[in-house]
Amino acid sequence: MIGRAAGAPIVLNPGWLVATVVLALVIAPPASTMPGLRGVGSLLVGLAAALLLNGSVLLHELAHAVVARWRGLPVREIALTLTGGHTEMGRAPTPATAALVAVAGPLANLAVAGAAWWAWRVVDAPPVGSLVLLVLAWASAFVAAFNLLPGLPMDGGWVLEALVWRVTGRRTAGTRAAAWVGRAVAVALLLWAVAYPLATGGRASLATVVWSALIGAMLWSGASAFLRHADRTDLVDGLSVAALARPAVAVPVGSSVADVAAAAGRGGAAAAPVVVVVGPDGAPAGWVDPAALAAVPAGRRATTPAAAVVVPMPAAATVDAALEGRAALTALVEASRHSALLAVRDGAGRVVGVVHHADVAAVLRPRG
Repeated sequence: MIGRAAGAPIVLNPGWLVATVVLALVIAPPASTMPGLRGVGSLLVGLAAALLLNGSVLLHELAHAVVARWRGLPVREIALTLTGGHTEMGRAPTPATAALVAVAGPLANLAVAGAAWWAWRVVDAPPVGSLVLLVLAWASAFVAAFNLLPGLPMDGGWVLEALVWRVTGRRTAGTRAAAWVGRAVAVALLLWAVAYPLATGGRASLATVVWSALIGAMLWSGASAFLRHADRTDLVDGLSVAALARPAVAVPVGSSVADVAAAAGRGGAAAAPVVVVVGPDGAPAGWVDPAALAAVPAGRRATTPAAAVVVPMPAAATVDAALEGRAALTALVEASRHSALLAVRDGAGRVVGVVHHADVAAVLRPRG
């Protein structure tokens, strides 16, 4: 950690150093063509330009963070990494907030590019300084333009997501649209690296193709992750405790095994309900183990208490039948900490079903 901004730590990932060195080595050869800049001199110029560019990237992330805080979002971390940087923050509650936070970063880069270009044109700097300013201007402009491409995981993708979200009213529709555009950008980047040189009568550079393939692969991977996230979000939003519940019947504490057997037989063999033993207040005390119930001889069921075949159920292992979406998922996860089988109660406090945690896992499992 090198400091704090917008209430969050600023972290330098080890990959940041690698990226800085690579940038310095890329910039050094053009610098070496200037008089007096052989060897170490050109490397120092390359390093200075790389550090200034990383400063532009940091301003990009700070802009995200500052606008996020302004819009009331928590900011947890600002990081510089091998591939640039990222700002970890809460999810925007509205399309307007999402778009404002997303566009703030590229706008900061454009501001840096404009300032560097103005300084290059106006300030009477030595040749080395002019070169650094020119590199900073072009590189910052490129970072802004690249990030404004309308596909996830770029910032322009978040803007597109916000637009589709605003029009359709469904955030996941925006996520899917922006993720598919992100995949298209990844493919187009590789095609451009190969096709453009051929179309202009040249030959595709192996280094350019490799870099385009690596960047395209990262973009494709990021876009695919957002598509999976959209699938999971839709599954969670469509979650309903009532729809997940298996049939159940309640019998009072003090019942006999015969009473339990009669209750278990309701509905026929194909839809045999789970029998839940409840206390005087209707709260579940346990559920009947079918194997234990079957092991009690028929002649002794009337005199055997239900407690003999009951698996205890903690009072916290209950969920409200009316819950849906994220509220349902939160309640199910919390209740599952206490029992694998959960009692579902209606608004009057009556047990109307049961949910097994495996049922929740099956519903949330990604398709395919």
